[in-house]
Formats: sequence, structure tokens, C-alpha cells
Amino acid sequence: MRTIQFLIFFSIVITVYSLLSFYVYSRGIQAFPSGTPARIWFKTLFVFLSISYIIARVLERLWLSAVSDVFTWIGSFWLAAFFYFLLIIIAIDIVRLVNLAIPIIPVSMKTLGFRQYLFWGSVSVVLILLLGGFINSINPRIKKLDITINKKVDGLKNLKIVFASDIHMGTLIGPRRTNSIVQKINAQNPDIILLGGDILDEDLAPVIWNNLGDSLKKLKAPLGVIGITGNHEFIGGAGAAVKYLEDHGVTMIRDSVIVIDENFYIIGREDRDKRNFAGVKRKELEELSQGLDHNLPIIMLDHQPFELDRKQELGIDLTMSGHTHHGQMWPLNYLTKAIFEVSWGYKKKGNMHAYVSSGVGGWGPPVRIGNRPEIVVVNLSFMD
Repeated sequence: MRTIQFLIFFSIVITVYSLLSFYVYSRGIQAFPSGTPARIWFKTLFVFLSISYIIARVLERLWLSAVSDVFTWIGSFWLAAFFYFLLIIIAIDIVRLVNLAIPIIPVSMKTLGFRQYLFWGSVSVVLILLLGGFINSINPRIKKLDITINKKVDGLKNLKIVFASDIHMGTLIGPRRTNSIVQKINAQNPDIILLGGDILDEDLAPVIWNNLGDSLKKLKAPLGVIGITGNHEFIGGAGAAVKYLEDHGVTMIRDSVIVIDENFYIIGREDRDKRNFAGVKRKELEELSQGLDHNLPIIMLDHQPFELDRKQELGIDLTMSGHTHHGQMWPLNYLTKAIFEVSWGYKKKGNMHAYVSSGVGGWGPPVRIGNRPEIVVVNLSFMD
């Protein structure tokens, strides 16, 4: 049944992508006269770029190599470029539709020469966006947050948590990026490191091939390195992903609770997409929180930031999530704001503190436009 569902979903995605690609192509080709070499080059390059990401995903499964890496990089950048070309063309066509009712476009702007200026202008804008977005994506900021939990913890007044979500280790987040992220985390001298899911980017093969687990082993914190699953661990196969992470120094909490030094709890939820990929529901919040000593601080890791009200009602003191990437590319942040109560940042609900990270890595296009990747440092204080 899941195979059939996947095939249906894949067919819909390919169909929509093909139709949108044809739309972008049909507008772009208007800048090149028929029979010219430039028109032939445009057709060839557009088809190559359009299928490059699909080729990359196939090659990663059949022939993981430097060739598949090249196609992955080209295809991933093209996804971002295609998205912004699509937005530009839609904006232009809206103006053209308005012009049918209210003539606002001068005759001089309807020539081949102007179409060519418009084409190269659009290409320049998109290339600048890609360059800026890529530079932004590889330079995560350190986001600091001071939180006080009104509970007394014997022998512990302060706790420094470093929270990193959505690393998406794989082909695009390879050894250099992963090492850089690890170094930035360790530089904060954390008491404990929490990883908020989507540590891996779907397929485990590129992670193993690039030996990215060696970087994870370098994470250092006296109270340990603790992680949870995200939807991408389940997409690639949660069992193998979790085993790999645990073999490389990450304690994975899967729908369970651990107590750290008898001072505070950490609840680790399975990702809410577990049912879609594994066919099994995750535990309910009530089941996870049952029997806890609410005199101790309770920290919850839940990859997708849903059910904030229920978490507050159940006495969670701090909940931390990721998943949204805060849209990753503008204007998708408006979509994530519409879906999630908190798309990014801090919110207090009653006595509960909630933080949703924009993530330190990224999925798909290796660019961030309109928001910053981040590593979150939470300076947690308790009552004297």
C-alpha cells in the first residue's frame, strides 16, 4: 500500500514540476529568436538543469560517487533558481494581465530587445540571490536565549544547553560543513547538547560514504549528546539512521523519557510522521508525561512544533523544536507562519517556554534567503 501511495505522490510531484518547468521554459525561450544558436543552447541547458536533481536522486541510490555529488549540487541550486524564476515570471504575467484591462506597458517594452534585457536581468537577480543565499547558509549565527524555570534543582542553578536542529547531514552538508557545525557547538562549552531531529538528510549512504559520523563523535558535553528523530530519519529508514547515530556518540530518545543526574527530565518524542513512514503511531503526550515528578524541570524535544497548548497543560517547562526552517527561502516563511503557531523563535505560554529553531543546515537548495541558520544556546536558570 505504501509503495502505491509513494508512486502516486511521486507521479503528482513530477507532473506538477513538469508543468511548471514548461511554463518557465515557454517564457524564457521568448528572449531568443528562432533558429539561432542561443535558442538551441537555452533549450539544451534548461532541459539539463531541469532533470539534474532527478538524475542525482537516482544516482545516489544506484551509483554513489563524485558524479552523483556533482548532479546533486547542480540540481539543488537549480531548485532554488527555478523557484525564483517562477516567482519573477508570475509577477511579470500579472502585470501583463493588468495591461489587458488597463494599458500600462509602453510599446517600447514589447520588443525582442526588451525581452532579452528582461531575461538577462532576471538571470542576474537570481544568481545574486543564489550567491547571497549560499553564503548565508554556510554561516550560522549563535542565537542566545536566557530562560528561567521557577523550580528548585538541588546543586544546580544554571544549565547551558546547545540546541541544534535540522543539520541534514549528507551530500550537501558534508565533512567540511559538519565539522564547522561541530566546532561552533563545542566552542559554546555546553553542559548538554540537544539535537532536534533531521540530523541526517534522508539517505544514510552519503553519510557513511563521507564518514560524517566521525564529526559527531567530536561533540563534547559533560551531560552528553542527546537526539531525537525527525521526519527525514523516517524517510530514509529510522532503524538504520538511529543505529548509525548511536554508534557515533548520540543518545537517541525515541518516545521515552530520561532523567539527567536526577536533576531534570528530557522527553524525546518520535517524529509525528512516524505513522506515515513506519505504519505505527507515536505515543501521545499524556502517555509520555505520565508519572513524572513535576517538582523537577521537564524539557521536551519534539521535532515538529505542534500541540503547544497540550504541552503547556501537561506541565512541560521547556519545549524545543525545529523542522520549519522558517521557510528557508522567502517568501515561504509566510507559509510556515500560517501553518505553525511558532514558525521561528521564542514564545511563552503560561509557565511553559517554547523555542522553534530555524535550523542549522537545510534541505534541498543549499541556500537561505530571508532568514538565518542558527545554533541555539539556552542559558537555563533555576530558582535558588
